[in-house]
Amino acid sequence: MANAWDQLPNDVETLKRMLVGKNQLIASLTAEVMRLRRVNYGRSAERIDPEIQPQLPLNGLPPAEPPATQPVEAMAPDDSTQTQPSPSDRRRRLRALPAHLPRRTIVHAPASCDCPDCGARMRPLGEDVSEMLNFVPGYFEVLRNVRPKLSCGVCSRIVQEAAPSRPIVRGLPTAAMMAQVMVSKYADHCPLYRQQAIYRRAGVDLERATMASWMGDGSRLLDPLVAALGRYVRSGEKLHGDDTPVPVLEPGRGKTRTARLWTYVRDDRSSGSLDPPAIWYRYSPDRRGRHPQDHLAGYRGILQADGFSGYGELYKGGRVIEAACMAHARRKFYDLYVADRSPLAQEAIRRIGQLYAIEREIRGQAPDVRRAVRQQRSRPILTEPHAWLTATLQTVSAKSPIAGAIKYSLVRWKALTRFCEDGRIEIDNNTAERSIRGIVLGKKNYLFMGADTGGERAANIYSLIATCQLNQIDPHAYLQYVLERIAEHRINRIDELLPWNVAPLLGDTLRQAA
Repeated sequence: MANAWDQLPNDVETLKRMLVGKNQLIASLTAEVMRLRRVNYGRSAERIDPEIQPQLPLNGLPPAEPPATQPVEAMAPDDSTQTQPSPSDRRRRLRALPAHLPRRTIVHAPASCDCPDCGARMRPLGEDVSEMLNFVPGYFEVLRNVRPKLSCGVCSRIVQEAAPSRPIVRGLPTAAMMAQVMVSKYADHCPLYRQQAIYRRAGVDLERATMASWMGDGSRLLDPLVAALGRYVRSGEKLHGDDTPVPVLEPGRGKTRTARLWTYVRDDRSSGSLDPPAIWYRYSPDRRGRHPQDHLAGYRGILQADGFSGYGELYKGGRVIEAACMAHARRKFYDLYVADRSPLAQEAIRRIGQLYAIEREIRGQAPDVRRAVRQQRSRPILTEPHAWLTATLQTVSAKSPIAGAIKYSLVRWKALTRFCEDGRIEIDNNTAERSIRGIVLGKKNYLFMGADTGGERAANIYSLIATCQLNQIDPHAYLQYVLERIAEHRINRIDELLPWNVAPLLGDTLRQAA
């Protein structure tokens, strides 16, 4: 202890500077601990109480005007004719069972048609009908393909039908069985070992290694289709990009390493486009910047993504236009608000909230309409915060958490506000973040991937399932349809098997199956 005291300087000003630096470090670490606790254990919604949002000027900056309550003509859909259903209507709608479900009628008739009082024959008066929802557990069946041989007694000619096509050559599963395993793992987040236990209860013992082999064979079959999906995604004028870490087993070392699943989303429905939305996932063993550069080689358009430096090479030369994410900028201030109720952070959140209120009004409008409204209403809201953030940065410590949040926004200000200049661009990158939620749920269940090949097959199957979900297509029915046909489908017509092209055929297929 004495040695520690001896190492301290005797100059009071130096001690003050050391104390200030230590306090800043403590504040920074406290904010990081609060952020991590919220990420791991807190709610995911980043909301604050609107009743306590500051309305007083900060640093001499007058509060921005609230967004207009009445949108300009053609700026938002007219909701005046829409009526809200009453609670009783909602209850009746919930109790109505779907019409497409098969019905099994059970008649509960009296034991005798004679009157219990006088013995006369009774006549029908009507009936009461009520419905209950029943569940019949799924079952397995064995398809026996019998091919009789016919021979001619005159010329000895033998005739026999060709064997039906199988997804896997001489393989055990049908297309429906393979689709079931795929959807259970990558849509319902049920790992193979849990599926093994489920199937064992039905009397069928399927080893995990067997099902994993099916996934590998199925992924290879789907490779050309996923490549076609990737070409469609990259042909869009705007993409949303993001990535998420996935643990991968490292044989021989008894631990996992961190790999990445990258997502690229084409979804322009918010700007009035009728093009089908699609998601294309790619796997990489690490997070080097060369991976997104390889994925988007030759792409020309807008990339909306976070501030990952690996995208930097794509933006050079103007071939790819950078659009940043306002939600990321807001999250920096929200973390500070949660940590110490910072009034500066709260004011920044309030101003960003005004921008989102405008975006909700113009969602689904054409790009020209969105741009005009943003120029008229969003641009003025953004002009004042830039001056305020610049001035505030001069009054706070350069190493403080609030300075880090302000710098994040100012460094990316042009990319953050580019949505005001182009109606095709969204205010944030939440479209890409939503596309990785399923992956995050899945990896919590299956814990890790067995190898890099497992990551690649996961990217393929995730791509098709997530695209089906975006287009409101049953992924099981789609994968069954595709796996039944893709082995013999012409490669130059592979686009015919993309989800939105198959969707019109699935209704008839399902009705025939029912």
